Amino acid sequence: MKYFKRAQTKKIRIGSVTIGGGNPILVQSMINTDKADWRAAVRQIKELENVGCEIVRMSVPDMQTAQNISKIKKQINIPLVADIHFDYKLAIESIKQGIDKLRINPGNIGDKQKVLAVVKEAKSHNVPIRIGVNAGSLKAVGGLKDDLLKAKELARAAMEHVKILESCNFEDIVVSLKASDVKTTILAYEIFAQKRNYPLHLGITEAGSIFSGTIKSAAGLGIMLDKGLGDTLRVSLTADPVEEVKAGFCLLQALQLRNSGLEIISCPTCSRCQVDLIKIVAEVEREVAKIKAIRNSKKKIKAALMGCAVNGPGEAKDADFGIAGGKGEGLLFIKGQVIKKVKEKDWVKTIRNLIVTTIAKEK
Repeated sequence: MKYFKRAQTKKIRIGSVTIGGGNPILVQSMINTDKADWRAAVRQIKELENVGCEIVRMSVPDMQTAQNISKIKKQINIPLVADIHFDYKLAIESIKQGIDKLRINPGNIGDKQKVLAVVKEAKSHNVPIRIGVNAGSLKAVGGLKDDLLKAKELARAAMEHVKILESCNFEDIVVSLKASDVKTTILAYEIFAQKRNYPLHLGITEAGSIFSGTIKSAAGLGIMLDKGLGDTLRVSLTADPVEEVKAGFCLLQALQLRNSGLEIISCPTCSRCQVDLIKIVAEVEREVAKIKAIRNSKKKIKAALMGCAVNGPGEAKDADFGIAGGKGEGLLFIKGQVIKKVKEKDWVKTIRNLIVTTIAKEK
């Protein structure tokens, strides 16, 4: 059952993937390696691929970085986006090197003629452009106190540059309108979505640490997704980019917008819990992260790890499989049926084996 009706947006091709038009919302991240080390960039992108990242962005601050794009592209499997600031020539070189999409900040890319030069090159190579409006780089937003006024300015800036691209008969456009506060961001996306049907890349920019940033992003992104907005998203964290991808998929899964992979149901623990559930759940998550096949699973697998006999049996019965704890052991449920008792030391291995077996049955 689908709870949300997504806004219908224009289909845009980004390398090997298509966004918009009702396609699944894709999870994106950004690498943070040394600009001069293209091999490190490849290694980090591979790490992101391993946790399911579907689009990856990289900063292109100089010509050498732009010229390394072709080397990186040869060794990765997901679309690569070039993040360009200040120098339009870097955008043009990135396109020539095989980039899959450009991200341009309209606040600092230059005058109209420079934008037109980029558009011409993008059209000739079928490279889409994301207009990335960020509150921190727009002078008109600075000093404004009212959320709605800031949101209107973000939407105005985005529309201004959309119209430049449209005047060049260019419509392979993706738009983001990010601020570091939730209300401004939500309002900006709502305002823009009423004006154009281009795909939207969602995010709360500069959201913060892995803890506070995840909560802040979930609040803002969750509201926007509930409104039917969004075709790609990034959970922007001051943390390892791998954590951004994990958070993105967890959010989409919680909203039932992506139903593949594993969902772990676990209790917060209380004095009734007589197993080390916090440790068990952490170990299960680490083990699951090693199972690459789970990210290609066509169905959602639901596993329950519960600490006591109050809510435990009910949650375990409702899951594909689960364990409801007792003292140093637990009852294993599969498809609602009690199978056997499992000692605490065997919980992780048991759940991991059931996940692997479930995935194998799909083949």
